[in-house]
Amino acid sequence: MAMMTGGEYLASLDDGRRVFADGQEIKDLSAHPQFATALDLIAAGYDEHHRPGEDACGPYFAIPRSRDELKRLLEELLHWDMVTVTTSQGLLALLTAAARIRPSSEEYARRIEDYFEYCKDNDLRCVQAITDAKGDRMRSPGAQDDPDVYTRIVERRPDGIVVRGAKLHISSAAVSHELVVMPTKKMKPGEEDWAVACAIPVNSPGVRIVNTNYAPRERTPDFPHSSRHNMPEGFVILDDVFVPNERVFLAGETEHSATFAHSLGLWERLGGTAHLVEIGDTLVGLAQLIAEANGTERVSHIREKIAEMIIYATLVRAGLEAAIANAEPSPEGWYFPSELFTNAAKHFGAAEFSAMVRHLHDIGGGSIVTAPSIADLEHEEIGPAIRKYMRTKEGVDGEYRTRLFHAIRDYTADAFGGWQLVTMLQSGGGLYAQRLVARKHYPMDKAKALGLKVAGIPEN
Repeated sequence: MAMMTGGEYLASLDDGRRVFADGQEIKDLSAHPQFATALDLIAAGYDEHHRPGEDACGPYFAIPRSRDELKRLLEELLHWDMVTVTTSQGLLALLTAAARIRPSSEEYARRIEDYFEYCKDNDLRCVQAITDAKGDRMRSPGAQDDPDVYTRIVERRPDGIVVRGAKLHISSAAVSHELVVMPTKKMKPGEEDWAVACAIPVNSPGVRIVNTNYAPRERTPDFPHSSRHNMPEGFVILDDVFVPNERVFLAGETEHSATFAHSLGLWERLGGTAHLVEIGDTLVGLAQLIAEANGTERVSHIREKIAEMIIYATLVRAGLEAAIANAEPSPEGWYFPSELFTNAAKHFGAAEFSAMVRHLHDIGGGSIVTAPSIADLEHEEIGPAIRKYMRTKEGVDGEYRTRLFHAIRDYTADAFGGWQLVTMLQSGGGLYAQRLVARKHYPMDKAKALGLKVAGIPEN
């Protein structure tokens, strides 16, 4: 098969998928404003990467076989649209899971590798469907009032399985081709029906996707970032969906249920850290720009806040570099990032992110949320007055400063800013999950030996 162009990608979405938004079923995604920007971004990505030839494939299907290749992949993905990023991360997560379960299940590992080749051959885009509805968090899957609140197998057939449930927070599901379903957590003996991993085409009978979006619907000049960069968020309903055996990667083996979640968490946290590096630098840049525009760049507490933001951005970058430098090969020769450094870096970046946003808001001031709109700025009568009073000094006119305020509001304090604040915290499984993995992979014996040495106590 050949790579798709942007036009071919758009045509591929007319496949009978069932998508809902704003209380109605959407028959034509390209005609609905909630999906317009996302489709433009993804189609542009297809066109950018397209190469002719039957053997051509995109760089998002690359499997890193060295630390240098892993670093290069991370540098490239920062320039891809979200769907292309999730395709790369999700398929690498599947390969990571395959490497870990191969000793006890060669068949599942082979199916995963075949699925990877299928996606590559057809130039498909995939999203990972992992978070279940979960119901009462104090109860296990089997003890819920409704057993469907954790996605489960409801029927086993000779040729496949039937699954039912819902997957939440599935970014870009409606504009992708494939749903890679994984268990949301470790399942215990007796919870075999909930230990399921599989791949489902988005247009499969029984799949419905309900969408929300943080894209602005009007006044787009006042939203300089989110009007150009947004994706739909999908609430995916799986209503007795049949999955053939070749697309089933786990069907009851509870001992491997956490393997998929941990594998996906590793790659999502690595990608999240890479984006946090870029976001951290952006926050620093916005803080310095608005401080200079306000004339406060030399005020001591402003300088200190920006210095703290610089240290934050630098430490997140250091954690990312350490995760790559300490990457390890699988028996197949695939390189996976360090679990310890990936989780520690993502945890630090996410835990301190809100403090960096707070610094930016403190530096910028109230006009972040009260600056007049760009339409008012361009109004024949009131525009000149706005320019006059938004100006601060030579070289900083009213329009420049107003546009900076709109950029900060859009990026950190409006619909996109709120989405980003929660996403930075929750992507890759939340802070607690990252602490657990970091603790598991930390060299505690070495640390204890150092403690005993200081105490003058011989090691046992």
